[in-house]
Amino acid sequence: MRKYYSHIRLIICYAMCVFFLFYSFFSLITLNHNYKPPFTDIFSKTDENSSQKPPTFTESTQNEQKTTSSSEKKVVSNNSSQSSQNSSASASTAAVKGKVVTRYISPYKAPISYNNVYLKNNTSANIDIKSLLNKNLNIKIAKNSSPQVLIMHTHTTESYMQKDEKYYTEDFNSRSTDNSKNMAKIGDIIAEKLNKNGIKTIHDKTHHDYPEYTGSYGRAAKTVEYYLKKYPTIKIVLDLHRDAVSTDDGKAKLVTKINGKNAAQVMLVMGSQTGSITNHPNWKENLSLAIKLQQTMEAKYPTLARPLMLASKKYNQNLSRGSLLIEFGTDVNTLEEASYSAELVGDSLVSLLNTLK
Repeated sequence: MRKYYSHIRLIICYAMCVFFLFYSFFSLITLNHNYKPPFTDIFSKTDENSSQKPPTFTESTQNEQKTTSSSEKKVVSNNSSQSSQNSSASASTAAVKGKVVTRYISPYKAPISYNNVYLKNNTSANIDIKSLLNKNLNIKIAKNSSPQVLIMHTHTTESYMQKDEKYYTEDFNSRSTDNSKNMAKIGDIIAEKLNKNGIKTIHDKTHHDYPEYTGSYGRAAKTVEYYLKKYPTIKIVLDLHRDAVSTDDGKAKLVTKINGKNAAQVMLVMGSQTGSITNHPNWKENLSLAIKLQQTMEAKYPTLARPLMLASKKYNQNLSRGSLLIEFGTDVNTLEEASYSAELVGDSLVSLLNTLK
């Protein structure tokens, strides 16, 4: 009888070993199958493949009804209290992936500065801020029914955290096709500011970076060219993004206090015909406009803007004499912080464009 039970125990142990072996094998396959490579922000990209189908063009205003993607990942709240370090990770039931660290980038430490303009020059060009500030722009903003400004987004699905958290988890997603949570929301705020002040603005919300990220700039260029051809009265093209800043143990949110309220710091990113870049002859006109906006933001809302960054890139700014790329915070800033910054930048744009008559 004892021998009989011994055989049964051996059979059970063998069956369990086989079960766990197959379980581990299929789990590994599933994990690899579900893995998706992370998106890359504009500063770590080189050239993108622009041989894509032209986008579907939709002219939309700030009153357009927003749609929500059911595929977007959501963080599950965990209301149970934890002790020691685990208490800080109570924002999600998913495993903590890294810290969210609050940072402030002082514009006043910029390598180049003059009269409320702070600039970081990553090119070989000699930049004279004074002469660029004094430069007369060949841009006249009319307050009539003709579109004067185009707002669009090369990376429309760049998004923000919905809550102010100290950690981000494995289910954190820095991209969203929900236009109430991504860069289209930021564009809505600025478009509303401009339109309410008599500066006719078109806001295009095409997802140039979804479902495919590669080729975003090529698809965005076709969008800009379409509007410039349809509305020759457009003088200003705003490409709105957000940044992503890494730390040793996580990610950084860039914050400053404006009128006692947290605002995501913003940064103007300008291209130039330097290095290997060609066919960008009007880059100094764009840079002059950017410098004037940098000065306006600093005068109205000190510390809102990080140093302007000049790079040997185009960013599609070769398509217009009034092109600006503006970044609002990082992926771990809250949507509320970025939205407040959009209001402040909108006010600054109104002040600047009102001088271009």
